[in-house]
Amino acid sequence: MVPVGDVLAVGAVALGAVMQRATGLGFALVAAPFLVVILGPFSGVTLANLLSAVINLIVLCMTVRALRRRVAVQMIAGVVLALPLGVWVVRELPGPALLVGIGLITAASVAWVAVGQSMPLLRRRGGAAASGFASGFFNTTAGTGGPPLAVYAASTGWDHRSFVPTVQLVGLVTNVLSLAAKGTPVLSWRLLLACGVAMLAGIGGGQYLQRWLPEGAARRGMLALALAGSTIAIVKGLASW
Repeated sequence: MVPVGDVLAVGAVALGAVMQRATGLGFALVAAPFLVVILGPFSGVTLANLLSAVINLIVLCMTVRALRRRVAVQMIAGVVLALPLGVWVVRELPGPALLVGIGLITAASVAWVAVGQSMPLLRRRGGAAASGFASGFFNTTAGTGGPPLAVYAASTGWDHRSFVPTVQLVGLVTNVLSLAAKGTPVLSWRLLLACGVAMLAGIGGGQYLQRWLPEGAARRGMLALALAGSTIAIVKGLASW
């Protein structure tokens, strides 16, 4: 009999992949909190990093023509600076504290994106690097590096067409560096294969959805699912403290 936890993990991966393809963001926001609850803080985040890297590469290949290389390089520089701090936090905090922290970071990220307020400071020189730094830290500690990039996009009037491939490249580099620093999760091949199939199915579903689903509706759905997952992570962490 297939464990219920594995089924939930695969479902979260499929939903996250749909959102990632439809909106350019959302895989880690949706999937990571559920993976953390099901698999534990370390394995959950590292699996989210691994799957995110794969989906980043696939979506990048589909949208690469609109890539803004200069902005991507600046953001990646910020990511590299944030990586050591994020790895230190992951290694030093105890399991329950990390679980609560991951939930809080994700919830805060969701609220930040939901508000959608412009930050004039990000329009200045260094704004892209600062967004990359925040994204790298969030990604390494909680597997959710998208919200700071979305805030940068909202603050600078970044068009969605070039936003999608640029964010995929930044996310790909971030996830690869995170995995290199922390190592890959030790999980069953059955679960990894199921997650891979779910991810491909989700990308296909997102490709279809983006043709008719309003961007605002897809964004609201992503945020609602992410908030639910982060709340569950916080509750479980507090209960096991």
